[in-house]
Amino acid sequence: MTAPVFQDITGIVLVGGKSRRMGQDKALLAVQGKTLVERALEPFQQAFAQVLLIGDRPERFAACRLPVVPDLYPGSSLGGLYTGLYHARTEHVFVTSCDLPFPNPAILRYLCNARGSYDAVIPCSSQGAEPLFACYRKSCLDTMRNQLQEGFFSISTACSRLHVRQVPYPDIAPFDPAGTAFLNLNTPGDIALLS
Repeated sequence: MTAPVFQDITGIVLVGGKSRRMGQDKALLAVQGKTLVERALEPFQQAFAQVLLIGDRPERFAACRLPVVPDLYPGSSLGGLYTGLYHARTEHVFVTSCDLPFPNPAILRYLCNARGSYDAVIPCSSQGAEPLFACYRKSCLDTMRNQLQEGFFSISTACSRLHVRQVPYPDIAPFDPAGTAFLNLNTPGDIALLS
């Protein structure tokens, strides 16, 4: 097995969503023969020396043999991202939500290599900013914590207060010929479209 590409970035997989619209645990939902959490972990374990799962009920992921960290501020993606940043031993993290079934390794590498001195590097799709497949620096922690303590859970609002590099989709489109990199699964109908 080759060494991870990025020794100085921690991979963060958010697995704590309530999955209300899906009606079952999205992280353990099978898509084309693999669970969504397995699909996220494949590129992450190749790219990052450390990978953390952020969510509750760690027994769900015993087979993954990875640390499962409960949300410090439960109930939102921002809380999960903050938790991953807080617990990471590296200056940077790369986050994905487990409901992205086709995490794109080439886009992941492009974004990680674009870190520079930014607080975050966030790609854009045709739908807009994609903050749940993005790279963040620990310099985000204070802003995120303050916002969470105020009861505001929008990642977009937090990012508006940070030094963010937004990567326009045309810059990364060559890595995404099928147009599936930012496909998001929320309902059984979304799953049906893949079969």
